[in-house]
Amino acid sequence: MQTEHIKITDPAVQENALARAAEIIRGGGLVVFPTETVYGLGGNATDDSAAQKIYAAKGRPSDNPLIIHIAKPEDAESYAVPNDTYFRLAKAFMPGPLTVILPKRENIPSSVTGGLDTVAVRCPSHPVAHRLIELAGVPIAAPSANLSGKPSPTSAAHVAQDMDGRVDMILDGGECEIGLESTIVKIDGNSLTLLRPGGITYDALCMVCEHVTVADAVTHQLAANERPLSPGMKYRHYAPTAPVVLLDGDTDKVLRFLQAEQDLRRCAILCYDEELPHLKSENLLPVGARNDLDAQAKRLFSALRKADGTDAEIIYAHLPPMEGIGLALYNRMIRAAAHTIKRID
Repeated sequence: MQTEHIKITDPAVQENALARAAEIIRGGGLVVFPTETVYGLGGNATDDSAAQKIYAAKGRPSDNPLIIHIAKPEDAESYAVPNDTYFRLAKAFMPGPLTVILPKRENIPSSVTGGLDTVAVRCPSHPVAHRLIELAGVPIAAPSANLSGKPSPTSAAHVAQDMDGRVDMILDGGECEIGLESTIVKIDGNSLTLLRPGGITYDALCMVCEHVTVADAVTHQLAANERPLSPGMKYRHYAPTAPVVLLDGDTDKVLRFLQAEQDLRRCAILCYDEELPHLKSENLLPVGARNDLDAQAKRLFSALRKADGTDAEIIYAHLPPMEGIGLALYNRMIRAAAHTIKRID
């Protein structure tokens, strides 16, 4: 397949290009587009064959549900069965990096939902994504635009590494603002279960809903026979080729460990900016200041992809705290590391 690459700098001016992309979506083809979180691999969410193409392009297991993207929060009523809690969440956080799991309607095929009777619904805020969905006139099913298990793409260059020749078109909208996939919640009456943390934090959700529970799968491995309720719950994700080890311990002790490891083996290090003067420069991948979790979130997937371009036999990174957006970082990194955590005493 020949993939067309289009740089979108102004959606209003480049309406014709977006209209062509929308036509591809309506016709059952695949278009990669930017969102505020990561790049999405989009197909018509009402078309069973388009969903199958998405799974094939990613090499993704078909029991891993897809998220459908809509232009306006109220459009959820056409494809799902929202309740008052959904509309409270929509008023607070949409358009934005929040995905809500709702009972699905019959016009969403089971191939999109991994065989579940629920569907994950999101209304992105990125202007390119928003206009593309409007022009397509159908909801767009879109997981992250990477090969299954690899780090999610936050730039069109990342997308091209994985998807060139697998999709019809790639829309280049620049770097993604947040860098981690959307927060996913499941509604149960007036309560929420947080299935995947993201830019909308646990504390922010608690400002809207009194009862918010964090699913065990956010910080622990899903049981072998347990069915994933949302993307990113079951399989090893976000992983570069070399094994990732997360380091937990006192700051100074972790730094001394890293200095010793640089003398012993070929290692790549996702390091804090403060550590740069104290480590050898080879294969260092700075992710931001120690206390700047937003910067670390934005840079994480890019750093993991850069690690693949090194000769490292092992990749070290710090275990993030589990507060604020740190919980989202923790969730992604333990999956990248296949839950491998080394305590440094």
